[in-house]
Amino acid sequence: MLYFPDFELNIGLVVLAIVILIVLIIVISCIKIVPQATVYVLERLGAYNQTWNTGLHFKIPFIDRIAARVSLKEHVVDFKPQPVITKDNVTMQIDTVVFYQITDAKLYTYGVENPISAIENLTATTLRNIIGDLELDHTLTSRDVINTKITSILDVASDKWGIKVNRVELKNILPPREIQEAMEKQMKAERERRQSILRAEGEKRSQILVAEGEKESQILRAEAEKQSQILKADAVREQKILEADGESQAIMKVQKALADSIKLLNEANPNDKVLTIKSLEAFAKAADGKATKIIIPSELQSLAGLAVSAKEFFTDDQKKELL
Repeated sequence: MLYFPDFELNIGLVVLAIVILIVLIIVISCIKIVPQATVYVLERLGAYNQTWNTGLHFKIPFIDRIAARVSLKEHVVDFKPQPVITKDNVTMQIDTVVFYQITDAKLYTYGVENPISAIENLTATTLRNIIGDLELDHTLTSRDVINTKITSILDVASDKWGIKVNRVELKNILPPREIQEAMEKQMKAERERRQSILRAEGEKRSQILVAEGEKESQILRAEAEKQSQILKADAVREQKILEADGESQAIMKVQKALADSIKLLNEANPNDKVLTIKSLEAFAKAADGKATKIIIPSELQSLAGLAVSAKEFFTDDQKKELL
């Protein structure tokens, strides 16, 4: 019988390598990293052992098992429409949206077989109970009240499942077709009524604006006319002032000229004959006026002979020049 020691050695090394590789694979598979906002539920020999939070973990091979991977994020579930009957016996279809969050992974894993189905059924039951105490009109106008009541009831009931219901929203409320048509007609009539009211208010407002515009226009015209009259009066007053100033200046110039002539006459030291001639000139100017009566002073009566003498004097001079 042939014996190959090298061949047996090679087989042993291969088997050892395979065993080592299998062990490494098992060890690596037992290393788990839990991501953020997620927890793992760990079972040991079929019983709940612990809940792994975010981080690095190691499980015992063939003994420990990850029973569930639970997300701690907020979940949104849109449930199909549910038939409900109001207090006045009107059947409606209402669909709901539930926002919930898992707070206890152990209770969520072991508390109920199908948590989402349980929440859906509980939501439908609660909705029927609440709507059954309300009439149709009240149901259509009380969404916030219904949402608050459903949220409160579901939150209490789901605590034992490790679920917190944050809020519930009524997505759609669908009454029967004939009621929808009646409601549409009522809404149409209401819209037409509001439109008529708005149109009437608009026309009234337009008339008010037109009246106010005419009033403002009349006020502006009156104000403009008033300003025009004031400006005309100011112009006349300024013209009269200028004319009065002109007359005053003319009188002042005449008086100044007269004063200057008297001053020059006084400086020349005239004799009695010159003064007598000046008096005659003044008397002649007075006689040229429109007065019908002239009173001659007694001093001027003796001037008649002087005037005759002066005339003869000038006449004799002219004759001599002619000869």
